[in-house]
Amino acid sequence: MTSVPQTADFADIARLVAAARQQAVQTVNTLLVELYWQIGERISRRIAAAEWGDGVVDELARYLARTQPGLRGFTRANLFRMRQFYEAYPDAQIVSALLRQLPWTHHLIILSQSKRAEEREFYLRLAAQEKWSSRQLERQFKAALFERTVLHPPKVSPLARKTHPDVAGIFRDSYVVEFLDLPSSHAEADLHRSLIARLRDFLIELGRDFCFVGSEFPLQVGGRDFALDLLFFHRGLNSLVAIELKVGRFEPEYLGKLDFYLEALDRDVKKPHERPAIGVLLCASKDDEVVEYSLSRSTSPALIAEYQTQLPDKALLRAKLHEFYLQNTQEEDSSSD
Repeated sequence: MTSVPQTADFADIARLVAAARQQAVQTVNTLLVELYWQIGERISRRIAAAEWGDGVVDELARYLARTQPGLRGFTRANLFRMRQFYEAYPDAQIVSALLRQLPWTHHLIILSQSKRAEEREFYLRLAAQEKWSSRQLERQFKAALFERTVLHPPKVSPLARKTHPDVAGIFRDSYVVEFLDLPSSHAEADLHRSLIARLRDFLIELGRDFCFVGSEFPLQVGGRDFALDLLFFHRGLNSLVAIELKVGRFEPEYLGKLDFYLEALDRDVKKPHERPAIGVLLCASKDDEVVEYSLSRSTSPALIAEYQTQLPDKALLRAKLHEFYLQNTQEEDSSSD
């Protein structure tokens, strides 16, 4: 008697097909990125050696169109982008590792919008790590993530750095939540409700390893009930992450309540194999000196961060970053004299 196929059997085969298709796409992408780098290398070397002028690239584009029917993407403009790609990353070792993890579209975005080599590497590594789509990568450029990261490192308590050495590379000093469409004047309940409604977008802003646990997470201590605004788990840190929301300026007394929540999480919620919970106070604004004073003697692994309801002024941040690099260069020159 022939058994009737089960839906689970079909789903298993469908997963095999999907995995193979994904692997095929990744293989094709890897080959294309390597091909574009090699073409860019040849064009760059010949132009640098004065063997070719810029006009030869036009001839090459026409030759490829004539000899490779149906071949797309090898226009004059794209051939010059391949040259730019090679000149941005002339080390073939880098190409064999990091660069081929990203689609060509991502490379075009990074090449066209980055001003410095360290900015290119910053977005290369994060885009690969976070698995950003091209739209998400574009958004991070608009949000000036690189400039904000360099100019404003995260504000972390000493205990947070001790218990979680990687914490500074995971959290940020500010989070941009323009996708919430909040008015300039909003209540904490509005912020909370909007974050839950756009949780997927908020998780992308937080980072790939954050997992949502609960909203208004219940904690019971001494017969009293308390509610933590948002609770997440970070897979890389192997710890719970408590986020408390404040729609005003950071005040030092906010840390006391956060400390209380972290103690309750560690005693009553944390699993034996997990590390101590981390707390984040997400405020509308903060005075960095007040934050530094408050965190310096904090007995909890805590961070203070801002949320921004609009995209930052990228031109202003670029100008500040230029001043920052200029000042650092002058200080290095002075110390070497």
